[in-house]
Amino acid sequence: MTVRPKMRRRRRTKIIATLGPSSSSLEVMTRLFQAGADVFRLNFSHGTHEDHAARFATIRELEAKFDRPIGILADVQGPKLRVGTFGGGRVHLQTGHTFRLDLNPTPGNAQRVSLPHPEIIEAASIGSTLLLDDGKLRLRVVHKRGDALETEVVVGGPLSDRKGVNVPDVVLPIPALTEKDRADLEFAVSQGANYIGLSFVQRPEDVVEAKRLIAGRCWVMAKLEKPQALDNLEEILALTDAVMVARGDLGVELPPEEVPLAQKRIVRLARALGKPVVVATQMLESMISAPAPTRAEASDVATAVFDGADAVMLSGETAAGQYPYESVNMMDRIVARVEQDAGWRALMDASRAPPEQNAADAIAAASAQVGLTIGAKAIVAYTASGITALRVARERPVSPIIGLTPNQATARLMAVVWGVHGVVTPDVHSMTEAVSRAGRVAITEGFAKHGDEIVVTAGVPFGQAGTTNALRVATVK
Repeated sequence: MTVRPKMRRRRRTKIIATLGPSSSSLEVMTRLFQAGADVFRLNFSHGTHEDHAARFATIRELEAKFDRPIGILADVQGPKLRVGTFGGGRVHLQTGHTFRLDLNPTPGNAQRVSLPHPEIIEAASIGSTLLLDDGKLRLRVVHKRGDALETEVVVGGPLSDRKGVNVPDVVLPIPALTEKDRADLEFAVSQGANYIGLSFVQRPEDVVEAKRLIAGRCWVMAKLEKPQALDNLEEILALTDAVMVARGDLGVELPPEEVPLAQKRIVRLARALGKPVVVATQMLESMISAPAPTRAEASDVATAVFDGADAVMLSGETAAGQYPYESVNMMDRIVARVEQDAGWRALMDASRAPPEQNAADAIAAASAQVGLTIGAKAIVAYTASGITALRVARERPVSPIIGLTPNQATARLMAVVWGVHGVVTPDVHSMTEAVSRAGRVAITEGFAKHGDEIVVTAGVPFGQAGTTNALRVATVK
């Protein structure tokens, strides 16, 4: 048999790269993919539908060129809360002075500004904190009336037109999806997005609404960037398909010392449930304008890998930075090096959650153990929907995972899942055929050679989703 070399990652943790002005050409995307990007993120806070349609087309062109599934994450903006404008475009708020936020659209001054969000005024109470301009300014509500909040400036500074407003200690009665988001979501799904990034999730109901609109056409990735989401973490994780630790706004609304603990809690719980978890924001931030990261940034990426995150994400580094290729290459190098460390493997084993009491989890746990015992070159998981591959990945096995699926969309979904190498292959109809196909794929994809052993998991009868109940040890022929 002639073996055609395929692109195989030499690491388990996946890399998501955000596309933008620095990275929208086929040439640059090709370099990012070759450097290690497994999933491309489209940020719908910026750009037109035409811009994003062109990126969708380019990604699929790239996918066909390399014959490898590539995931696309469409990240919708969510409700953006902002102050109005100022007469001179900019003022300076003095610490200790009073400042009013009201519904009057008249341009503001050093004493007041428009806050065109009556829901904030309604939900806030005496003592509530408001953070302006990514948390650089801090206000405390001292008086409230129907159309305005009187505040004391706790931390002052310059404030200019339309800067963002965060309300960390108030659950706002606003949906996670605005009208713009609903239009963007439908467009992204129609273009073939594999994951929808749901911004500013506060409640389980936010995930329910997004899933209702998506209707099973792709996965929901809940972005956790509000303290209120942490109060409902278990319920949100139970409902969502995947989750992102979005440390940008989370770092604004939580004290800095709380963010690492929140990250670890989210990753731990997501892993226990077998839900893909992404760690994002400011991972290699300095590489927006520098060809190498700080040592602290390298350690930050390593920490996410040690925690067992499914994927780590680059934002501005690849979307608008001067060194998009170098950023992906550096992240790939850091991840690969960490995964070669014996301490990383020990942590994966020590942090593994016990399997749930069902056949699929029993088979997944057994496949990892058998693979370790016999030194299997791969665990080959037949999976129609991706669930079997998720359960095997949850075990963080020593053996690589090959996810075989007849569905191209499922193969693309697996691009974000820890350790899974997705391959599209026709349906099989018997265990004998499944084992034979698994061996051939293991060879052609560069995982095994003749005489090696592999572990095969599948559901019998074939063709029925959710029936994983069979495990076979096979010698590659």
